[in-house]
Amino acid sequence: MVEQALRRQGAGPFVANDCDLSAGAGGPAPIWLLTGPNMAGKSTFLRQNALIAVLAQAGLFVPADEAEIGVVDQLFSRVGAADDLARGRSTFMVEMVETAAILNQAGPGALVILDEIGRGTATWDGLSIAWAVLEHLHEANRCRGLFATHYHELTGLAERLDRLSTATVAVREWEGDVVFLHEVRPGAADRSYGVQVARLAGLPEAVTTRAREILEKLETQEREGSPADLVEALPLFQARPQPAPRPAPKASALEARLAGIHPDELTPREALEAIYELRAMLTEDP
Repeated sequence: MVEQALRRQGAGPFVANDCDLSAGAGGPAPIWLLTGPNMAGKSTFLRQNALIAVLAQAGLFVPADEAEIGVVDQLFSRVGAADDLARGRSTFMVEMVETAAILNQAGPGALVILDEIGRGTATWDGLSIAWAVLEHLHEANRCRGLFATHYHELTGLAERLDRLSTATVAVREWEGDVVFLHEVRPGAADRSYGVQVARLAGLPEAVTTRAREILEKLETQEREGSPADLVEALPLFQARPQPAPRPAPKASALEARLAGIHPDELTPREALEAIYELRAMLTEDP
């Protein structure tokens, strides 16, 4: 579905990623701890592998060049965030209820996908819960799983838990912005790039600039072990005034025509004709 949507939007190809949850000696591990910033593709990776497991159990084709999938007798998912107002449950309470159901029911033949466990409460509470949940999946449930998180401290568990390996969704920084590569690679992310993602989402420049300043102070205070001095170190109301917005440049006829071309939908003949048309427009463009 994502691939089709990208094709219609002309937003580039869908990036395919492998997933190996076999428990071979010296090879991959049945539980992956996945790190990376928001919008990098963690949730898409979790969902696609859960859907592939469903398709395979039904005897259907799966979107892969090659797949070897054993029996998955249970599939559990804790992805997304929503409250339950009718029952008086907060978002965090709903998350904990669903996580409890997984930990109490998942067996060795299950596949579990968990996305951002512990994000609905205070940082240290959330980290502690995510840590304990991951250990329980590894030691008690003994199932296959994909565990996405922003708690980078959890990556250290890979050195202690033999059935756990770390993976990250690759990104690249370019001129202060973050470029999402959507490639799942072995290893761990060292940053969440939250400020850069907020900037891409359209937060005012004054807010993101101030956020970056606060982040630098927070990281410094954490290294020096004196977070209580943060308020004094950062006087209030230091946000810079937002500059006047620049008028958006008007797209030329050439850019408009290029945006309307979908390469995957063209025959070789049509593609060649489009190239000649664009070249002619480039020559005519003043």
